[in-house]
Amino acid sequence: MRTLESVRRAVNNVQFNRFRFWLQLFFFVLLVYGGYLGIELGKSLPTFACGYNREGRGGMCYLMVLQHQMAWPWQKLFSVAGITVLTGFLTFYLWFIALNKGWCGFVCPVGTLQDWMTALRRMTGIRYSRYSWEQFQWLGQIKYVLLALMFIIPLGIGGGWFNKDLKSPFCMICPGRTLIPMFTGDFSFLTIDFSNKTNMIMTVLGLTVTGLFFVGAFVKKRFFCFYCPMGAFHYLLSKPALLRLKKDGSKCTRCGDCFRVCDQEIKLIADDVTRKEIMTDDCIMCLKCVAACPEPGALKATFAGIPIFEATEEGFIKRMQKGLRDEK
Repeated sequence: MRTLESVRRAVNNVQFNRFRFWLQLFFFVLLVYGGYLGIELGKSLPTFACGYNREGRGGMCYLMVLQHQMAWPWQKLFSVAGITVLTGFLTFYLWFIALNKGWCGFVCPVGTLQDWMTALRRMTGIRYSRYSWEQFQWLGQIKYVLLALMFIIPLGIGGGWFNKDLKSPFCMICPGRTLIPMFTGDFSFLTIDFSNKTNMIMTVLGLTVTGLFFVGAFVKKRFFCFYCPMGAFHYLLSKPALLRLKKDGSKCTRCGDCFRVCDQEIKLIADDVTRKEIMTDDCIMCLKCVAACPEPGALKATFAGIPIFEATEEGFIKRMQKGLRDEK
């Protein structure tokens, strides 16, 4: 029992930013270079392990596979062959429920790139900006529009309504398609495809989104995550997930420390003292809010109902002291 308490105390006192950095680096190497080591985690991962990174990938983003399947002719999609779609979705869901939106905060290579760009921005002294509450509310709906289009367009292709060259519309504009292959020496996606009008428009649009990704990441923390359809998909499926973010409002003093460290600028994490399940659709479950909370037990991460990381006064003080030493 004493050993278990010692482990719990060590976890709650961990230098969280350092721990998260190394964990993100591990997953980045695994998903971007794992293929060179013979690692293959399948084609149903709930994160942006880009399928266009052909040789290096250690697994594949499920959205790419899903869009291709949704573009099947309807007579095939709604036949026995549709079982393949259900099997792929079930595999995706089993991966997802283990980490919930922690896939965004710890595993996603595109998210990790944004965190590295934020670190670079901090080193250059460039200030970041925040959304107003009105901007936050209406911009947050864009990811659901993209998610809907990601289903509607491929289904329309299968029904003969749209051009077949649009069979993976989101992949064509996803910055991961442009950026991730570059880490294995493939710069071919930085070009415009002039083979037909559709491909030309989509590759131009993709390069434009990549440019916005770079600019946005220097003025907003986790800029792209706010518009990410994978994040919207996650949230819609998150109810049975094992990893949860919980709040005890009776212990919250509304100091605002959690909001100040939140990359997604979620005010409810500080202001809402009634909900126990505090994860929102914009949350990436990076757990920085838990690490920054000074009130014991006010915020915690649980796995299958068991607390695995929670706010403690001792952990908060140790992390603050480490931060002050690093600034000297």
